[in-house]
Amino acid sequence: MDTQVQPALASAAERARRLRALIDSHGAEIDRRHEVTPEVVEALVAEDMLRLLLPRSLGGQEIHLLDYCKANEALGWADASVAWFINQSNVSSATSAASMPREAALAMFDGPREGLAWGARHNNSQAIRVEGGYRLTGTWSFASGGRHTRLLGAHSAVQNPDGTPHMRYGRQDDRSFVFLRAEAKIIDNWQVLGLRGTGSDSYTVTDLFIPDAHAPARDVIEERREPGPLYVIGSTLLYACGFCSVTLGLARHMLETYIDLAYGRHSRASVNPMAKNNAVQREIAILEARLSAARAFLHEAAVAVYDGAADGSLDVDRRLRLRLATTFGMNEATDVSTACYRGAGTAAIMEAQPFERRLRDALSASQHLQAMWPMAEMVGRHLIGTENTVQFV
Repeated sequence: MDTQVQPALASAAERARRLRALIDSHGAEIDRRHEVTPEVVEALVAEDMLRLLLPRSLGGQEIHLLDYCKANEALGWADASVAWFINQSNVSSATSAASMPREAALAMFDGPREGLAWGARHNNSQAIRVEGGYRLTGTWSFASGGRHTRLLGAHSAVQNPDGTPHMRYGRQDDRSFVFLRAEAKIIDNWQVLGLRGTGSDSYTVTDLFIPDAHAPARDVIEERREPGPLYVIGSTLLYACGFCSVTLGLARHMLETYIDLAYGRHSRASVNPMAKNNAVQREIAILEARLSAARAFLHEAAVAVYDGAADGSLDVDRRLRLRLATTFGMNEATDVSTACYRGAGTAAIMEAQPFERRLRDALSASQHLQAMWPMAEMVGRHLIGTENTVQFV
């Protein structure tokens, strides 16, 4: 088994930056194909970008959360779909492996190209508890990156054969089931506005047997087998940090491109060249401040949560602060991207320019659950001290 990580000569963020030019050059083709190009997939594997969060005990890198944020940001600068796939796969595989029996996890995540994709949880699936495992039936959507992974997964509550809830730890059992992509029926329905390259197809399985060892209860403390801070933090906030970083990287590229355009362009709507237009100068400065502030907030909150997870002091206050930082950051990044698109004028609508595709990606990312403003409302209720249900942390 390939469970040994080669000595890292560079951080994950530095390795991601090495890939930026290649990924950027493939962006239009990735968008057209609705999947990451083979050349980019191979480059990602060569830089070991699918094992960033996997436990070291299983051959992974188990990097610091801050470095993970920076790596996703660098990839998001190059192409949001690629970065989205990398974040989705890393969090999914690492948090699953952290709750699986060691031998099963070693066999499943054996080597640098073993990613994992799966769709969002819902209440219309069926996982029947049987001897030695489960019988899984259902259809799931949004399997980002699933066209490039051997493994798929699905989430479901568990039922007994008579239809009653299967109880464990005083509540209904809820598990993530990992299986071969070849065992699912793939539904090619990813016709969308942006993030097209994620290839986030739907898929169906019917009465598929999943052995106990391949059905982890992710983020359930009673079954967590890895002690590292990442696995204490859990999947929801890890996803949030990655997706927020993707949008920040995308917005950074949009802002840099807007600045380059402003330096040499004269809008017909203005008497001054863009570079000498006071309104443009002010806007660019404010956009820089907003993007930098959102990034700093994310990094500060991510480090605080990671440190708390490492020393045993992680509490709901820090979790909610990171929840706010990620939601705020995704929305600020979307606003910056949109402002850059609008500021670029007619040049922005051309497919040959980098604005149009990235705006579609930014708007699509902004529709994700992690960016929804009710998350901030929950944090506000906590800060005020009023009645509240804490979730997604």
